[in-house]
Amino acid sequence: MILFECDYQEGCAPEILSRLQATNMEQTIGYSGDGYCEQARQLILRKIDAPQAHVHFLVGGTQTNTAVIQYLLRPHQGVLCANTGHINVHESGAIEHNGHKVLALPSDNGLITATQVRDAMEAHLHDPNYEHMVQPGMVYLSLPSELGTLYSRQDLHDIYAVCRHYHIPLFIDGARLGYGLASPHCDLQWHDLPRLCDIFYIGGTKQGALFGEALVICNPDYQKDFRYFIKQGGGLLAKGRLLGIQFLTLFTDDLYMRLAHHAIDEALRIRQALLDKGYTLYRDSPTNQQFAIFEDSKLQALQREFMFSFWEKTDATHTAVRICTSWATRTEDVNRLIEAL
Repeated sequence: MILFECDYQEGCAPEILSRLQATNMEQTIGYSGDGYCEQARQLILRKIDAPQAHVHFLVGGTQTNTAVIQYLLRPHQGVLCANTGHINVHESGAIEHNGHKVLALPSDNGLITATQVRDAMEAHLHDPNYEHMVQPGMVYLSLPSELGTLYSRQDLHDIYAVCRHYHIPLFIDGARLGYGLASPHCDLQWHDLPRLCDIFYIGGTKQGALFGEALVICNPDYQKDFRYFIKQGGGLLAKGRLLGIQFLTLFTDDLYMRLAHHAIDEALRIRQALLDKGYTLYRDSPTNQQFAIFEDSKLQALQREFMFSFWEKTDATHTAVRICTSWATRTEDVNRLIEAL
């Protein structure tokens, strides 16, 4: 069985495994206070050209999202996001479990707009019953979105301008950030990110690490005491150097982006094959997540050899699925899929 179900089904990049093995018996202090974590922080800060930002290493995406949102919001506030957003549909109510409501905005392509954010803020401010309602207190975006789509530099500029106008923070979930930046359709650069949001994170779990995410707090107003929230949320790893070594390796010799470009190249080969062979795309994605609609009989035949993620039934006889490549996707497996299509 060849798995195209998601982008975290393999272990880690061989360079990381080698580095972990080579440093296995070293003694270092815990909780990301070691030299490897500091070297990784400095590489990331140079990459984004934001020397005053704070970098924290957490064990996973859900812990990162919950820690950030818990930190940023007051008890009466909620978080604005697309209705397809990860925190709204794929985190088992983790945000609500911590006492904050996810305020979902309608989206057909996984993205929300500055106008939607402005309208949501104005609707709350001008509702006579506003004190009886959850107040929008921040905005959450995913880059890429859960449908593989991308915000442009102008999109983020406009959304961030609205956030600053209403004095609410903008947080970008970058679980697949490298796959977004590697897309030929992306006009964002690393140095744009700290200037277009308050906080973002760089995904490792889905992009070549065994586990872990690197959170970057760009706005000094949100840097104080954040480590308390990491600890309370179960995201502070005692053996923190395991995270530092991984991100140090990923940001050495541009490994992170080389792995990301490989995933994008293979995904776009699949996309082109789907189009060439007459299949319908469920969503047009320029990143490592491709969405296709198959007649059920064809899908059943493909599933004898390949595994995809079910997305939705589009009608009585057709199903939309996600076909996902990763840093580790083998070219020969993509060739086999294209042949089977």
